[in-house]
Amino acid sequence: MANPFGKMPGGLGDLMKQAQKAMSDAKVVEVELAQARVEGQAGGGLVRIVVTGKCEVVEVKIAKEAVDPDDVETLEDLVTVAAREAIEKANNLREEKLKSVMPAGMGNTLPGGFF
Repeated sequence: MANPFGKMPGGLGDLMKQAQKAMSDAKVVEVELAQARVEGQAGGGLVRIVVTGKCEVVEVKIAKEAVDPDDVETLEDLVTVAAREAIEKANNLREEKLKSVMPAGMGNTLPGGFF
């Protein structure tokens, strides 16, 4: 029996092709995000945190001037601010890349564990 949906102009067949292309493109984006690096900073660069586009921390740099044994709370705050900035940049990068590959109306997430 022939698939009746495959012959509908602009119908389910086209929708399935768009979804398959989006999944294929999303795999490429996933690799690009894993390789991408974004940085968050705090304290004028005293604390720097680098994450991938998938929000995985790959580097933390703390300048000696930021380390004061009598004021650990300030260093903790600087690390928190830098981490939040890096994660926000990574999330913005992910959204930007997904917008470029997702068909209109599908949002910026895919089923099946992507992102």
